[in-house]
Amino acid sequence: MVDSGNTAPARQLIAQIQRVLEEGGIAALATILEGSAHVGAKLLVEQSGPSTGSLGDGALDHAVVKHATTFLESREEAKTLQITEFAPELLLWAATRVLFERIHPEPRLVICGAGHVGASLAKLASFAGYQATLIDDRPEFVMRERFPDQRIELVSAGSWAEAVSEAIGNGHGVSVAVVTRGHNEDEECLRAVMKTNPDYIGLIGSKRRTNIVLDRLREDGAEAQQLSKVRAPVGLDIGAVTPEEVALSILAEIIAERRGGKGGSLSAWRRH
Repeated sequence: MVDSGNTAPARQLIAQIQRVLEEGGIAALATILEGSAHVGAKLLVEQSGPSTGSLGDGALDHAVVKHATTFLESREEAKTLQITEFAPELLLWAATRVLFERIHPEPRLVICGAGHVGASLAKLASFAGYQATLIDDRPEFVMRERFPDQRIELVSAGSWAEAVSEAIGNGHGVSVAVVTRGHNEDEECLRAVMKTNPDYIGLIGSKRRTNIVLDRLREDGAEAQQLSKVRAPVGLDIGAVTPEEVALSILAEIIAERRGGKGGSLSAWRRH
């Protein structure tokens, strides 16, 4: 339910935003930018349901809470709308403009395997604004000397399963790329990933290699719904050859999934 009263105290709103971020949640923050009343009022609507604050009117709050779901599904970072664009029945608020902002934790990418592709992917992801965690069971592959960028977290795994599970956490805002050196390592990592719920799961390899791994998991009882979430082979088809190009194709698919992109050519419309 929406809190009663007018606007929530700033401290309460900030505390709720911090909690959402710490828990890896997602929310929409609605702010009245223009209107005849309550300019600056804020309402925080969490994807999981609860809301904090008020825009000063019960009917307006209800309409904004309802539209917040649509806004979050669009995956846009921010959007300004006139009330008439989503609640035309609220005639008293017709001149009001509301800013919707997406509140979510910093995107994270967990990379299993620090070979040529994994190393390139970690560097590229960090450059693109992701918090990257690079895991390998070979300590010499995750030495800080190889990765001076402090945004890249390096993990030397005594156990793939434990390291992967700990890195993924609750899975909110997390993408996982499994790019290890062999079937056994791939399988061990994926088993751990399947116990979590990350936003994206990708497995490198040919169709044959990825099918072998997925078939093994299926035979051991992995549910079809879980397996269907695995992008295998991972990445967009850009004709990648070098490790850097493969890393680019993987990150492009991750970004497309996060932003709701289709991964096609932006100029395709000209050819129709």
